[in-house]
Amino acid sequence: MGAPETDLGALMEIANALPDETLALRELAAALLTQIAQSLRGPAASEAAASSEARVLSLYATALNNLGNRLSALGRREDALAATREAVEIRRRLAADRPDAFLPDLAGSLNNLGAMLSDLGRREDALAATREATDFYRRLAADRPDAFLPVLALSLNNLGARLSELGRREDALAATREATDIHRRLAADRPDAFLPNLAMSLNNLGNMLSDLGRREDALAAAREAVEIRRRLAADRPDAFPPGLASSLNNLGNRLSDLGRREDALAAAREATDICRRLAAERPEAFLPDLAMSLNNLGTRLSELGRREDALAAAREATDIYRRLAAERPEAFLPDLATSLNNLGGCLSELGRREDALAAAREAVTVLAPFFLKLPAAHARWMMVMCRQYLELSESLGAELDAALLGPIVEALQEVQAPPDADPSISA
Repeated sequence: MGAPETDLGALMEIANALPDETLALRELAAALLTQIAQSLRGPAASEAAASSEARVLSLYATALNNLGNRLSALGRREDALAATREAVEIRRRLAADRPDAFLPDLAGSLNNLGAMLSDLGRREDALAATREATDFYRRLAADRPDAFLPVLALSLNNLGARLSELGRREDALAATREATDIHRRLAADRPDAFLPNLAMSLNNLGNMLSDLGRREDALAAAREAVEIRRRLAADRPDAFPPGLASSLNNLGNRLSDLGRREDALAAAREATDICRRLAAERPEAFLPDLAMSLNNLGTRLSELGRREDALAAAREATDIYRRLAAERPEAFLPDLATSLNNLGGCLSELGRREDALAAAREAVTVLAPFFLKLPAAHARWMMVMCRQYLELSESLGAELDAALLGPIVEALQEVQAPPDADPSISA
């Protein structure tokens, strides 16, 4: 890569040969795509100014799109968003002139844009980008199903996630179920290519079913996802352990929903062990996953009466989220709030009521701006947090913060939160 005689074509061949999913080569991939994008930036600007052929512009947009994905894998979310947004802008211009050639590329970049915006907490914008991508892919798949059904399924999965983030759970389930059905058909014909996608869809499907209270169905989907991802991680430990950890976290939550607490703890502990190893190697990319796993682990330990161990896990999760939120508040403050709520519960169970009240009040305070902006998306957690804050205040005879709670109560009266709000976090 660094040799002066290495031309752009050779660099692009190297980039194309890199695996899409990799742990060991993440830094190299990002550096390589940065080098390629920088090499193409000047010619692309010249081509755009001259209104000449689209070839160089298309190559530049592809490099930016791929760079965004590689930066996102390293946890560099703002940089990933900037690269992906520029790719969308270029591909939108190209598709306006030649939709037959460039509409698929535009849809792909829009899908990526939705994911990048979601990572930064910009949920309405993320939904708009993902919906536009899905609409494009549906049209394309109607004409050429062999070519575009796989990417339609991926886009439907993204759409389900974006809808769920905004509290639109029935719509989210419908999109995710359609994605799962497509991936199951594709994996039956080509398991090597599509089993990872089927596992991802099943993972999402389990979450959507759980959100709607369909616990047995949710457990079946989560268990199937773990079985697939365990086989994949055994075959390719360089690529698939993060997905296995995510599915194990979900499986633990689904088992807990059904009262199978020892099994739930085993799944949560295995997920945390995987995430800890990953975060030790690449903290920017995997510290959020470790914090989420620690939150789940703390909840599972608390359910079994192991209160000191639960407190240690909850405190570590909160410390990680506090550091992450200091750097990227829009992305991680809601996660910090949920972690604080879990911490408050652990402290309360140990009789440390004053400390618990401080954590509970901070949780409500941190989540309040996000809840008031998007009530449907955050009502579930806000109800849990307010309940804990109220109960602790009453038990200690502490005065409630009326200025904090007033707007929250008004908003809660206008939104119907889903039943069975549970202080655990799904991956």
